[in-house]
Amino acid sequence: MITATKITYDKYPAYKDSGVEWLGEIPEHWEVMKIKFYCDIYSGDSLNESQKKAFESQNPNYLPYVSSRDIDLNFSTISYDSGLRIPKGKGFKIAEKNSALLCIEGGSAGRKIGYTNQEVTFVNKLACFKSNNNVKSKFIFYFLRGLVFQTQFFSALTGLIGGVSISNIRNFDLVIPPLSEQQKIAEFLDEKTEKIDRAIAQKEKMIALLKERKQIIIQDLVTGKKVWNADKNTWTSPEKTKDSGVEWIGEIPENWEVLPGLIFFRENKRSNKGMKESRVLSLSYGNIIIRPVEKLVGLVPESFETYQIVNPGDIIIRCTDLQNDQTSLRTGISNDNGIITSAYINLGVIGENLPEYLHYYLHFIDISKVLYKFGSGLRQNLSFSDFKRMPIIRVPLSEQLEIVKIINEISTKIDKAIDLQAQQIEKLKELKSTLIDSAVTGKLRVPALQEIKVSDYAE
Repeated sequence: MITATKITYDKYPAYKDSGVEWLGEIPEHWEVMKIKFYCDIYSGDSLNESQKKAFESQNPNYLPYVSSRDIDLNFSTISYDSGLRIPKGKGFKIAEKNSALLCIEGGSAGRKIGYTNQEVTFVNKLACFKSNNNVKSKFIFYFLRGLVFQTQFFSALTGLIGGVSISNIRNFDLVIPPLSEQQKIAEFLDEKTEKIDRAIAQKEKMIALLKERKQIIIQDLVTGKKVWNADKNTWTSPEKTKDSGVEWIGEIPENWEVLPGLIFFRENKRSNKGMKESRVLSLSYGNIIIRPVEKLVGLVPESFETYQIVNPGDIIIRCTDLQNDQTSLRTGISNDNGIITSAYINLGVIGENLPEYLHYYLHFIDISKVLYKFGSGLRQNLSFSDFKRMPIIRVPLSEQLEIVKIINEISTKIDKAIDLQAQQIEKLKELKSTLIDSAVTGKLRVPALQEIKVSDYAE
């Protein structure tokens, strides 16, 4: 059961008009001021390649060099040991301990916000908010994450890659309570968000374990580490095995054999000239999905006649840039008729072979990173020739059917469990966002919510 993110709380005794139309009312004793009166805001320094090489030292007198990649999107924590370290006193800008860092440019603009627990240098796509004596730095950190600041930030985004200037941010409105209340609000949010973050981390760990379990099952079944035993009516280790002759496959059942991919695949090259098909498909996280018409904007061709036709049972491979991307899922099987970019390889299954079984086999090769042994060229791209020579295990058709059946059944159960955990994570994130926003805008009176239990929102 997932409880709705509904918060009951005490309010302040009296409220007044904030003077800002979209903000509404604030506690009577709070003020709305420009953020520049309470913070010194400045961006960091960019480094060229020679500087990066010169500053690779891990000397303890060097300060960590923080980029947006070092700020965790979910928890607002900063990794201090993942990047370069810069010698202190060389003229580079420094974010002091207990400062807030905000990404102001690019895809993470406005979304990645971190709080420093030590001095750091930082990249020019980040802005440091150094608080003065009239505002608590931790209150500013939480205010940046609240709806008041976020609304102003995303309304001010400009440019091709999306960014907001420092001069613009300085004139954003800040809702400011007395110092004593700022401290209470920050302490309250520290306690509550820490509990929420721990709950989220536990659920993310569970999702990772479920995904790992699913991959192990697929790998064991498609490589014959587990086979169907009709006498025992269960899946067991094969009684007789032999060496597959392929190191990353290992032992296989005695009645299985390893053959080159040309025995299993042909390359489908179906032209969409004349727009024979109009339904656009996409490879997303290992699945072939239908792209909604309203999302066919941005980086799309002038004409979809350049795309290739896809039929149900076709196996699609994203075959480019193996060298620089070893995390994405590159294989998927289509359940629909449609078209997809011709930059992908379209594998048709031949002979007495189930497309679903071969899809799971290629998925194992992909997820285990064996796929990256293949490919050629500077950026290591795959071609159909790679699949023609790829070692594929030939399995009797009856066993393929059993393998596909059990993988589908187990995958459905695991996917439902993953989806439940993901829903609970979203509820927890929603709770955290609501708590932060309510506290920093005076919608709730801290510490009135000490009785909130995180477990109520993710049972």
